[in-house]
Amino acid sequence: MENKTVKMRVMVTGGSGLVGRAIEHVLKEDGGASEGEEWIFLSSKDGNLMDPDETKALFKKHQPTHVIHLAAMVGGLFKNMRQNLDFWRINMYINDNVLQAAHEFGVEKVVSCLSTCIFPDKTTYPIDENMIHNGPPHESNFGYSYAKRMIDVHNRAYCAQFGRKYTAVIPTNIFGPHDNFNIEDGHVLPGLIHKTYIAMKEGTPLQVWGSGRPLRQFIYSLDLARLFLWVLREYNEVEPIILSVGEEDEVSIKQAADAVVKALGFNGEVLYDTSKSDGQFKKTASNAKLRKYLPDFTFTPFHKAIKETCEWFVANYEVARK
Repeated sequence: MENKTVKMRVMVTGGSGLVGRAIEHVLKEDGGASEGEEWIFLSSKDGNLMDPDETKALFKKHQPTHVIHLAAMVGGLFKNMRQNLDFWRINMYINDNVLQAAHEFGVEKVVSCLSTCIFPDKTTYPIDENMIHNGPPHESNFGYSYAKRMIDVHNRAYCAQFGRKYTAVIPTNIFGPHDNFNIEDGHVLPGLIHKTYIAMKEGTPLQVWGSGRPLRQFIYSLDLARLFLWVLREYNEVEPIILSVGEEDEVSIKQAADAVVKALGFNGEVLYDTSKSDGQFKKTASNAKLRKYLPDFTFTPFHKAIKETCEWFVANYEVARK
């Protein structure tokens, strides 16, 4: 039987999103696949992960040995501010169903995806993996943040009670091809790219929401994908790990907007709408733990990654999520 050669059958939830597509790209285009691995990328069309029976049916159908759990209700600052309850409930249901089904079907390893917004709002910097539960997250997205924090609680509990080695990664702000470029409800960088594109077409000024002063660490989705593969294959801690560029690579929203303007060749006026919320001013994260494991990992330079993302968006404008 051919299945005897399969050492690892990896099921990716949320496989059609930004990170799922990046993992698929690295596996196919960059020679990232290893012999004996089988990969299954699921989208929301394959089943409703808010439903425990549908979730179990997916596990029964695909019989994964490993799971990368990316599926989530996500959105930018303003969507979070409007729908904190939805973000809490929907993500709690999804996460509980996926992790419990993984346990019931004997999945060896689950790697879930968290976010740096889970960290306490009032904290010292840089933040690291030991500070997740040290205080409330920023009030703008507390529903999403607490739901994601609970994955860490879940993982520790599965380990304590059943010896499961389920873990989580904490990326900083992710961007890249196949992102959601929705201006109203998407994240800051894809929103900026879309807005700049429209401003160029219409000959209008580019309006950046907020002051442009908040600081962020951005990670290119293809870099994150390569790190995800390492975590899946090599990282054996239950404790989460921050996946991020270094503190020295933190940029302001203004610097990010400038990089987009340069990449797209926008020559118009850039205005900052300070009536719009800035959200959290900074959430500087330490990648010291990652560097301890992978001292030589090379991140794609920010301007190069922005240029590649802009080029993808322009080339795929009709089909991109907007």
